[in-house]
Amino acid sequence: MQILIALIVGASIGLAVHVLARGRETRGAALAPIIGAFVAGLCWLILTWAGVGLDSFWLWASPFVVSWIAWPVVALLARRRIASDARERARLRLV
Repeated sequence: MQILIALIVGASIGLAVHVLARGRETRGAALAPIIGAFVAGLCWLILTWAGVGLDSFWLWASPFVVSWIAWPVVALLARRRIASDARERARLRLV
């Protein structure tokens, strides 16, 4: 049940990433929170399967740390989307 805490923390940090990262108009509002929740939940799952107990600092700190992986992912996706849109506009001669 504690994995829900990791998912909520990951989604919250993902929401902050969505608001703070550039290129918000190139992606949906749910993308960064989903990425943050997925990575935080996956890290929690791996650590608990590895035998890290609930009394460990690292288990509780991991969702806060790994959720920031959403930042470079959404930055990369925004760059690719902008480049793809520019290529498509040039192909359709809309520029």
